[in-house]
Amino acid sequence: MSIELYTWNTPNGRKISAALEEMGLPYNVHPVNISKDEQFAPAFLKISPNNKIPAIIDPDGPGGQPISIFESGAILIYLGQKTGKFWPSDIRAQVPVLEWLMWQMAGFGPMPGQVHHFIALENEADRRYGLARYMKETRRLYAVADRRLADVEFFAGDLSIADFAILGWAWRHTRHQVDLADFPNVKRWYESMMARPATKRGFEVSLG
Repeated sequence: MSIELYTWNTPNGRKISAALEEMGLPYNVHPVNISKDEQFAPAFLKISPNNKIPAIIDPDGPGGQPISIFESGAILIYLGQKTGKFWPSDIRAQVPVLEWLMWQMAGFGPMPGQVHHFIALENEADRRYGLARYMKETRRLYAVADRRLADVEFFAGDLSIADFAILGWAWRHTRHQVDLADFPNVKRWYESMMARPATKRGFEVSLG
């Protein structure tokens, strides 16, 4: 049975489509147009009480019973555990996966997301302080990633769900006004990830 994916064409949405393609899981896309406030529809709120995309329903959940999951990080962990792919069985190996997944969820998402907000403001007085603050932090996070990737091929060593999570936001680097040439290890990783056929499909599939 197919995973039902409720999403939109955003970094968080692309994390899940890329992971589903890499894991070889069939899925159906249900666009939730956040520009039209469709995320506030009562039916969607039943599976995503925080009215954010993405969310999934797995009709073949634990015990063969349907289960719904919201929050992209939780979805990635669930899918990794369900398939055994990109999620190590060894607890010690799970630690860096969780560390870098949480790094993305707590920083490399919220911070560039603020850049997305302030860069779109027309009033220069409104945008100046916020844009300077969040662009500085966004570049700091790119530098953290660059240092990590100087020592490893992927964020947790082996390819994992953490890479899909981070890739969703690195995909918008031009919108962050970040030139990946300034972060050569991130650039190498990004180009390697985007060259993967399944990941490429995940970023090309229509999400609305």
